[in-house]
Amino acid sequence: MAAARVPRTLLGPACLAGAFALLPLGYLAVRALERGPGFAWDVVTTAGTAQLLGRSVVLAAVVVAACLVLGISLAWLTVRTSLPGARAWSVIATLPLAVPSYVAAFAWLSAVPDLSGFTGSALALTLVSYPYVYLPVAAALRGIDPAQEETSRSLGSGPARTFLRVVLPQLRPAAAGGGLLVALYVLSDFGAVSLMRYDTFTRGIYTSYQASFDRTPAAALSVVLVVMTIALVALETRTRGRRGHARTGTGTARPAVPMPLGRLTVPALSWCGAVAAAAVAFPLATLAYWLATGNRSTWDPAGLLSTAGATLGVAAAGAALTTGLALPVGVLAARHRGRAAELIEQAAYAGHALPGITVALAMVFFAVRYATPVYQELPLLVCAYAVLFLPVAVTATRAAVLQAPPVLEDIARSLGRGPLRVLGSVTVPLAAPGVTAGAALTFVICMKELPATLLLRPTGMDTLATRLWTETGVGSYADAAPYAAALILLAAVPSYLLGRQRP
Repeated sequence: MAAARVPRTLLGPACLAGAFALLPLGYLAVRALERGPGFAWDVVTTAGTAQLLGRSVVLAAVVVAACLVLGISLAWLTVRTSLPGARAWSVIATLPLAVPSYVAAFAWLSAVPDLSGFTGSALALTLVSYPYVYLPVAAALRGIDPAQEETSRSLGSGPARTFLRVVLPQLRPAAAGGGLLVALYVLSDFGAVSLMRYDTFTRGIYTSYQASFDRTPAAALSVVLVVMTIALVALETRTRGRRGHARTGTGTARPAVPMPLGRLTVPALSWCGAVAAAAVAFPLATLAYWLATGNRSTWDPAGLLSTAGATLGVAAAGAALTTGLALPVGVLAARHRGRAAELIEQAAYAGHALPGITVALAMVFFAVRYATPVYQELPLLVCAYAVLFLPVAVTATRAAVLQAPPVLEDIARSLGRGPLRVLGSVTVPLAAPGVTAGAALTFVICMKELPATLLLRPTGMDTLATRLWTETGVGSYADAAPYAAALILLAAVPSYLLGRQRP
């Protein structure tokens, strides 16, 4: 199946999605080279750029490593062991998705001012992004056929050796995809590193934009981020390999028997509790403090309700467009080998590592020159969300399709069904739970997005994220608290549903 020729009905939409994701690169090419290649080269080869590169890479590496530890350990405990309250812990493990990075950074910084810098940035970003690893790994654990583990144990392998030699290799695609999302999230984050006063590429690009009307240096720095993204995607592609991960045996799939924890029950509960306290309880407690100390006479319930409605509407539109664009790319990446498939998948990831401000300015550039009617209109903001978060939906779709047995598609084709009918009647229904999870995850991230929303929202429209940032920027933490609470509450609903997913 992997070697089959890519059908045009799949290749065409996938190429369209890849071209759409590459749109900001056209803007960067124009801006970065408008003063000549020599000037751009001088910008990217300075000692300051090298320092920003080193800081960004180290931060991303530390956060990815920490997220892999947190995500895989929590997924194993909640899915494959006799952990008391496993269903509740699985829901709690996804709730950090509802906490924006800038809210987490503010919570920790307001309590521990000395935490600013690298340590605070790494802590805040780890605690809000480990669910990107937890969710796909947990889904993969639920789909793995337990017969392989039972066979391994029957041959004398202990639980640890079985996990390392049988289970972990099957988790590699999910873990690698989640780790890639974490790395791209860290490279493109602006809120947390800004509040923690830690200079990375995103902060350097923002400073360059703010410092002068010359956009060339910032565009040149953004090109470096794109190169880093391509390198990360290529590395992740090699890491996940080309093995099949669908269940191939006959009979009815059955869940694995939970492994008894025994004396490890208390340490396991302590570990889950510590992560939940740091990632969820602490930010909520800080927020509760500001709500309690705020002046309720200044609250605007009508404005809060209107802002929440606008946030839900634009996030839903962004998630719908992103999922639609991601479907052909995810199927292509999961089912077909070849240079074309790899290039399209890499193109889909191009916008995710770019700062939101760069993507927003690219959208403004193209709207003013080629699509004036959508300038400062909602469709432009929705398109920016699709460019920024396409990898989230692609990763979820690819993982879901990988676990769908390709033999069923072969059978459908042998019965005379064309590629489009096979996609609609077999592939998509089998992958629907994973695709839906990706859409829900995209919806949550769209609600929290800040830089692009600040620049592209229609005149007079505010989202919870922009109001929160505005109030926080002038030091009105108590006034910002209601918007932060509403944002977390709304984002917690899809996060809760993601956590409740069971076979």
